[in-house]
Amino acid sequence: MSSCLLFLIACDWPHWLRFGEMHSVYLVSLLFIFSTLHVNQLTEGCSCALTHPQDAFCNSDIVIRAKVVGKKLLRDGPFGTMRYTVKQMKMYKGFEKVQHVQHIYTDASESLCGVKFDINKYQYLITGRVYDGKVYTGLCNLNERWERLSLSQKKGINHRYQLGCNCRIKPCHYLPCFVTSKNECLWTDMLSHFGYPGYQSRHYACIQQKEGYCSWYRGMTTRDKTTINATDP
Repeated sequence: MSSCLLFLIACDWPHWLRFGEMHSVYLVSLLFIFSTLHVNQLTEGCSCALTHPQDAFCNSDIVIRAKVVGKKLLRDGPFGTMRYTVKQMKMYKGFEKVQHVQHIYTDASESLCGVKFDINKYQYLITGRVYDGKVYTGLCNLNERWERLSLSQKKGINHRYQLGCNCRIKPCHYLPCFVTSKNECLWTDMLSHFGYPGYQSRHYACIQQKEGYCSWYRGMTTRDKTTINATDP
């Protein structure tokens, strides 16, 4: 039986060779498909919910304004960690956790929500969390070039957002939507055709008023002259 099989293989060797080549091509094709799917999953791996800047401020351990002056890829994990060296200009939140921020850590891969900062170009507003004395940030944190922030956002970061950390900003994605408690502000930017970030994100803070009620607050551009808008803008 074995001699007959060897005879068939010898007589029809091109056929067996083609079969082996087809089998190899098939395996390579499968590997390519799976690797493509894997890459797509990694590329689309970072997903963040829309967040009002006040919530981003209140939910962060650290809020600073800084210029990024260097970076270094740390070879830990499959993709590594990017360590950015920063020159801190001002700290708005986190004094009790870190006295002075020198390094910011983030995933090296954007698919894992890693942030990319330009070196020696801009001042950034950087927010993040503190783990083991290190500051970590990502795409789901609020990280923006300082000059792109509105005046109201800068004032909010300076002091107004802190006044509203006991309030709840309730997103409204479709009508009808209502506040369900006195400490809520209804956030309707998502309903606007202008998209995100919208008017409330750029110009309003949700501040706690008398008797625990929260409402949208917008300050005037003139120093020390502010008005309170008790209704949703």
